[in-house]
Amino acid sequence: MELRIAGTISESIVDGPGFRYVIFTQGCPHHCPGCQNPQTHPFEGGELRDTDELMQEMLQDSLNCGFTFSGGEPFCQPKPLAELAKRAHDKGKNVFCYTGYTYEQLMEHPDDSVRELLRQVDILVDGRYEEAQRDLTLRFRGSRNQRLIDVRRTMQQNEIVLWESSY
Repeated sequence: MELRIAGTISESIVDGPGFRYVIFTQGCPHHCPGCQNPQTHPFEGGELRDTDELMQEMLQDSLNCGFTFSGGEPFCQPKPLAELAKRAHDKGKNVFCYTGYTYEQLMEHPDDSVRELLRQVDILVDGRYEEAQRDLTLRFRGSRNQRLIDVRRTMQQNEIVLWESSY
């Protein structure tokens, strides 16, 4: 399956807990002022990559504990990312994901593949980046409105459960 990406980083320590293989998706409808990755906004940019190749690249480095999906907006390409996330879980890896949407917006999305990707995410950083709420002291996020959500516990308890580092 193909995925349009802006790029990747292996062994990132700033895009989630532990060493992570980061995929920056290409295309974003949010255009948040002050976005860290404005080059990822155009949907026609970047390059097409095969998900099998991306999976192999992540697994080549035994230090990587999983994927981080960043953007662009990962939920604009839910099917290939859901596939990658499922395969990562099958290999004992975790999935961290950034989105400009809120958890609630994703749960109400009419596209089933959006909710399937959400079900495959372990930790979700949700909400648009807001310059007025910028806070460089926050762990793994840029503005105070963004939440670090433990998706599995949130779905089990049917209420937002914020993530507390467990890996």
